[in-house]
Amino acid sequence: MNYFAHALRFLGDDPYFIAGTGVPDWLSVADRRVRIRRRNLAVAMDCAGPEDLPLLKGVRQHLDDDAWFHETRGFAELSLALSADARDVLAEPQGLRPAFLGHLLVEVLLDAALIAENPSRLEDYYRVLERIDPAKIEEGVNRVALRPTERLCPMIRLFCCERILWDYLDDAKLLRRLNQVMRRVGLAELPEGFVGLLPTARHLVERRKAELLSTSCPAFPRS
Repeated sequence: MNYFAHALRFLGDDPYFIAGTGVPDWLSVADRRVRIRRRNLAVAMDCAGPEDLPLLKGVRQHLDDDAWFHETRGFAELSLALSADARDVLAEPQGLRPAFLGHLLVEVLLDAALIAENPSRLEDYYRVLERIDPAKIEEGVNRVALRPTERLCPMIRLFCCERILWDYLDDAKLLRRLNQVMRRVGLAELPEGFVGLLPTARHLVERRKAELLSTSCPAFPRS
């Protein structure tokens, strides 16, 4: 799951809880050395004050979501199918990049499908994030993580300013975002021709959207 899928069910809840659902993904962009482990999170929640608890609950929700989502049949089958498609387009029968793309495309295109269905809710999501203090998020994370970071606060500000999730709806803009990820993880950038794979990939994920979310997460709203 990605940012919007993690947050969509909770847009009426505490803004810091909603922000917490994005923290692991923000950290993967801002400072990949920083991780919040479930055991450390549980200890921190036991003694957290009211200023940190909603944030930590949001982080736990993210970890719980990923745990069931990545075990679903739909995720496994779509990841394999999109990895195979990427291998064909990239002419890479072996290697890490197609497998990585299969995983990434399922999550990003699920967000895209949910945004297309709920564009006003994405506006709600960004309005919620306008109510948080990114510095407070960073301080809360540093009280839990094994190593501190000074990169999370600016990352959250940039995320809110650029509103990158809207780019998921446009194939050319999405390709640019995918290449940002490729550079960040040390993989070769995707050629312009890769954009031709995206309409079919969108259709595959859209067709199984309800299955991806509802079969293993009964609390997720069914379309």
